[in-house]
Amino acid sequence: MGCVEAFPVTYYINMHPSLICTSKRKLCVSTAKLNGDNDPLLLAATASASLRHQETLRPEPLFLDPYAGCFVPHNSPKDVIQDLHPYCLATKFIDDKLLHTVSLIDGLKQLILLTDGMDTRPYRLQLPSSILIFDISPESVFRIAAEKLKASGVGAKMPKGCIFYHIPLESSDIEQAMQFKGYNGSRPSIWALQGFPVMTLANFEEVLSMISSLAMKGSLFVGELPACVAETDIEIKSNTRQWVDKLFMSKGFRVEIINYKGFAERSGKDFVSGHYNNILFVAEQLLHSDDQMESWRREFQRIENEGDEEGFEEL
Repeated sequence: MGCVEAFPVTYYINMHPSLICTSKRKLCVSTAKLNGDNDPLLLAATASASLRHQETLRPEPLFLDPYAGCFVPHNSPKDVIQDLHPYCLATKFIDDKLLHTVSLIDGLKQLILLTDGMDTRPYRLQLPSSILIFDISPESVFRIAAEKLKASGVGAKMPKGCIFYHIPLESSDIEQAMQFKGYNGSRPSIWALQGFPVMTLANFEEVLSMISSLAMKGSLFVGELPACVAETDIEIKSNTRQWVDKLFMSKGFRVEIINYKGFAERSGKDFVSGHYNNILFVAEQLLHSDDQMESWRREFQRIENEGDEEGFEEL
């Protein structure tokens, strides 16, 4: 049936989303084919945008997203939702973590967003200059979102000194596409996942493997893991923590699970979790990236060659 629990608003999807794999990293994720307004990826992205729009209209919102309303259908309910939705809590946590982390990095910064195609963080966050931003998301949804933003006239602009690239999820080689646009695995990076169409545990493991290869040691990965990919009873917190620790550590990450209710209390908000079982996390890369390993390999080779030349001179 697909991972409908990952969607902020549940839609019945009478189809199985297809999967696409990149040739090099074999990143397999949902790429359900467009079928007009019934495309499940478009519906999920629109539902998330609707929640951000509703949160923006609340008397004391967690965050402001002045662009989300551009994606919401005109016939959507106009009443403001009073209860705080956990998706919005996760959005606020990810926002804060991204802003705090980029503020600690000197020089060029790299921000990689794995999204549903309607993520507005590059426009709405007060990001510092010298950031290379990548949005990896379904091409069809991203194109629709870009057209709606342009047609709305809301004036969405990138922060000064930032460069933005969209990398289609359907790219045959996402790593190569990023490197062609200037991504460097020997520089610090921050990765965020929210709304990205991860449908199975195997899908998420492929995402982790890709980030583990690309991210410099010490880089952060923050986001929401859809509950439907978990191989444990999400209600049993000890099992969940052990399972998540094992999953992330297998790919070289140290992870911390963030409690939604605890974050809500720290934010001064009342919150009832209900049946929203996504896992909010922040993880640190403990391994060296492929680029770092290659740089060291070349340096060792250079030193070895110089040693050989000196040996010949002595002879």
